[in-house]
Amino acid sequence: MTDPLRSLKYLPWRSLLEVAAIATLIVVALEFILGLGYAQSNLIRQALSILYARPLGLLVNVAVAFGVGVLAVYLLERLYKRVIINNGSLWALVPCLALLLLVKSLLPVQPILVDLDQTQLMGILVGIFWQGRPYWR
Repeated sequence: MTDPLRSLKYLPWRSLLEVAAIATLIVVALEFILGLGYAQSNLIRQALSILYARPLGLLVNVAVAFGVGVLAVYLLERLYKRVIINNGSLWALVPCLALLLLVKSLLPVQPILVDLDQTQLMGILVGIFWQGRPYWR
């Protein structure tokens, strides 16, 4: 009988964690810049309050998470050309990205864009698999 978890050890975990780290660093940098803009500029404060207001806020949260998932697959395609991207590696990218976004939540940066909750995790999942459509085999 074959072990279904055997294929997990053959996935490119190191490359996936590096991609997730780069995507998380980009998100942290954007949140830092937005945080500075929020503190310094009344215009950015008003724009963010409009974007995160009740009816539009949920859509913005999902869209930002979707963008993070798309960014992670894009980075994987561009930076690690030797990695074979398939359905399994896309699924493995989800917990790698979730783990590093969870670690990001421990940093003293205000979570303006991504605050890993159930809705944003679904947005990340959809973003990864939307960008990874050509690799579904």
